[in-house]
Amino acid sequence: MPLSATRSKHRFTVELPVNASPKILYPYLASASGLSQWFCQDVRIDEDHRYNFIWDNQSHYAEMNSHRTNRSVRYVFLDQNKRHTPDANYLDFSLEESQLTQEVYLRVIDYSEETDDIELQEMWESLILKLRELVGG
Repeated sequence: MPLSATRSKHRFTVELPVNASPKILYPYLASASGLSQWFCQDVRIDEDHRYNFIWDNQSHYAEMNSHRTNRSVRYVFLDQNKRHTPDANYLDFSLEESQLTQEVYLRVIDYSEETDDIELQEMWESLILKLRELVGG
């Protein structure tokens, strides 16, 4: 029985300021080379345009489900056979700019089996700190 059939999904959202323009940030969210600099060990794109996210030397395949240039991108994860599954895990990155303060915020929605909000908060804060260092923000 697959793991997703035995555990319920959890939607975790975090929004943190990143002092860089959406034009600078977007390539770090929407390209394999950008993602591999801050998000995971490596990211490759196969011949079918699927993203292969590599953590701890293990492949996790996903498809870019939607994107809006300089605004947002969503990755929907596939099963081990690179097929779509019902209620699939996904990551959603969106960039919001405050009209009042001109600050740019990165909102992450992490939909997965991971349910420990404290662990997720710490992980995403650490990842976004790494991203901030890359973009100088």
